[in-house]
Amino acid sequence: MPPRYGDRGNGLISVKMATISDLRQGSEKMVAQGQKLTHLNERGEANMVDVGSKEITERRAVAAGEISMQASTLAQVVDGTNAKGDVLAVARVAGIMAAKRTSELVPLCHPLSLTRAEVSFEPDPKNSVIVCRAVAETRERTGVEMEALTAVQVGLLTIYDMCKAVDREMIIGAVRLLEKSGGRSGDWKRDSEQTD
Repeated sequence: MPPRYGDRGNGLISVKMATISDLRQGSEKMVAQGQKLTHLNERGEANMVDVGSKEITERRAVAAGEISMQASTLAQVVDGTNAKGDVLAVARVAGIMAAKRTSELVPLCHPLSLTRAEVSFEPDPKNSVIVCRAVAETRERTGVEMEALTAVQVGLLTIYDMCKAVDREMIIGAVRLLEKSGGRSGDWKRDSEQTD
């Protein structure tokens, strides 16, 4: 199971923001190791990757994340008694819409024609969280990892929006790629989790 984010005991979450200098240093280290950030040119400037010469292949990505909340808030969501309506149905549609519009939200993403966008939610009353899982598929020249991750984030944000009147302490976290397939880099799967 991934780590839980946002210990309610101290109420604080520490986040270090990366600077452009940090990114360039990281890029230089990756190049020295034979890797490179594909969105940076030789001058370290951000650019959209040229995928014109890449082969069109089947691409698939699965992502997940979670939102923690008070037990009473989770009960409202599960029971369908939230004042704003069916929280999970609205969040599912929001996640699917977000997957389709990822290139409008993430500046260097290519617009893709998705063949599948699926968002599902699994309430976990024991841990007082809702786990979101998204699957994105396409037949394109570039992958759909960002589409799956965007679907998860927007699905979880929609839950927050619909429940914030009763619980402002909700925490969105553990957003991660579970697996990807297709393309030049091949298949990848996170070792520590069940992805079926």
